Amino acid sequence: MATHKSAIKRARQNKDRNVRNKSNRTQVKNVIKQVRAAIDEISPEAAKTALAAAIPVIDKAAQEGAIHRNTASRKISLLTKQVNALSADSA
Repeated sequence: MATHKSAIKRARQNKDRNVRNKSNRTQVKNVIKQVRAAIDEISPEAAKTALAAAIPVIDKAAQEGAIHRNTASRKISLLTKQVNALSADSA
């Protein structure tokens, strides 16, 4: 257990950040699931709207440091590729 005043503060900050980051990561997982569910339904319009809602959530999580910026970029890229492929197949 932390005994110095600065170490106590650091432990408290880490706990608060852990809760915040966990919430952000969970939110990212949920929006990705929504996009993948729309892709599985083979519904291009639903997939596009789900992707449009997911991109800001993923970007914000990266900006806040909950996930790495390259991870966020990779997730957005892969989802966009899948949605575009779905749109191309249905057209």
